[in-house]
Amino acid sequence: MTPRRTLLRGALALVGDELSFDRQPRDVLVADGRILAIEPAGRIEHADEVIELPQRLLAPGLVNGHQHSHEHFQRGRTENLPLELWMHLVRTRIPVKLTPRQVYLRTMIGAIESLRTGCTTLVDDLALGPAIARDQIDAALQAYDDAGVRALVGFAMMDTPIVDNFPFVDELVPAELLAELRATPRPSTDAQLALVQELAAARHPQQRRVGVLVSASAPQRCTDHYLKRLRALADELALPVITHVQETRLQVVTGQLFHGSTLVEHLDRIGFLKPATSLIHAVWLNPREIAALAESGATAQHNPWSNLLLGSGVQPVRELLEAGVNVSLGSDGSCSTVTTNMLQTVGSAAGLSKLRGDEPSRWLSAREAWHAGTLAGGRALGFGDSLGSLRVGARADLVGYRLDSVSFTPFNDPLRQLAYAERGAGVDFAMVDGEVAMRSSRLTRIDEAALLAEIEHEFHGLADRYREAEASTAPVLAAMEAIYRRSLTLPVAGDTFAARLAPLNPA
Repeated sequence: MTPRRTLLRGALALVGDELSFDRQPRDVLVADGRILAIEPAGRIEHADEVIELPQRLLAPGLVNGHQHSHEHFQRGRTENLPLELWMHLVRTRIPVKLTPRQVYLRTMIGAIESLRTGCTTLVDDLALGPAIARDQIDAALQAYDDAGVRALVGFAMMDTPIVDNFPFVDELVPAELLAELRATPRPSTDAQLALVQELAAARHPQQRRVGVLVSASAPQRCTDHYLKRLRALADELALPVITHVQETRLQVVTGQLFHGSTLVEHLDRIGFLKPATSLIHAVWLNPREIAALAESGATAQHNPWSNLLLGSGVQPVRELLEAGVNVSLGSDGSCSTVTTNMLQTVGSAAGLSKLRGDEPSRWLSAREAWHAGTLAGGRALGFGDSLGSLRVGARADLVGYRLDSVSFTPFNDPLRQLAYAERGAGVDFAMVDGEVAMRSSRLTRIDEAALLAEIEHEFHGLADRYREAEASTAPVLAAMEAIYRRSLTLPVAGDTFAARLAPLNPA
């Protein structure tokens, strides 16, 4: 049977891996989820469906390498807390229990926002909670199936209690509270591995639009034995791997206290660093770690908007790129960031780099930021060059932006105006895996207005439970504050790239 052919007619386009642009309208032919041809407008005649896209800019869809759907109900609920305190308001002492329908609705928030802000691929690092609830996991996967976005779902796997991710807990956490936190239930390691193995058989990301990957939550949350089991599982199943690493200064101190080295150096030592392995955040780095990433083929993922709002610091992006490290982008979760808008992420990546040094030629350009948010994101997830580029043979994940919007008026440079001005108002068309997910600014596969109304109604009934859960964390936050302050008294390696601005008048 001949695949159905769809013709996207008459758009201006950012073509190829180099994002070339020449102001000439193009026709793009799509079939079987791939781009078959790109020709000057009017050259392609035969198609089963023609979609007219005049006055549109056609670009590769953005790849969001990191968000947490379990945070979507908590957007806007926190501010001005460092990671080590903030995270306990997400993983609360008293969990808020949800129905599968509520999980579906919560997940749909991120799916809708992704498509509405130019993102066609997302990674959802979903916390499992105290037990594996397959009906809730299936609900999240179904939301992505229904919305039409490409998604890779991981499960933030770990085998140690959250409280033991931190140094000084025996000294600074009250004994009764420490015992309670250590007794918090969590799924067994075998059950976590079996979940990924089972889902990968039916939902491998190379075969399915909505698939799975391996998520080792963070090296300080896993024993070496478990990290090696996760590495072996990913190698066996040919799945990408993600893990949070050195987001904060405290995590550098933690690595030194736990392993006698930084966490990145430890991961390198145990053989965890490989291609299609993303170190999420990777803010606090030294030259040796950057060299290890380059040699191993692992990716350093930049989460600039999240790192700003949590005060985590500024990644040394130029040093990573100069060493040959693949640098991708992610939004992180919307409890800390309030939004998973990848256009915001691209713009903040380019803007934030301008705080690093006085040499403008070393600042990140809009083109480099867009590359990190598209083609480099696909490479990070094991798609090679088949995802994140508008070229023949690539996956047909494309977004159309209205050029008659204020963001592009007057129209001077498409990449700069995308990165620094457009935040989603002009997104008018989206195609994922060759299927239209948005047309004429309307999501085609779901009733967006009805879902948003249902989400608001459901959350109204949950709001008090979230407030109670957050209030229950007060003693945990007090202990974490003490740990955070203690960590600031310990030095990090002198060759670590400065990630934060020093105070003008230090105490």
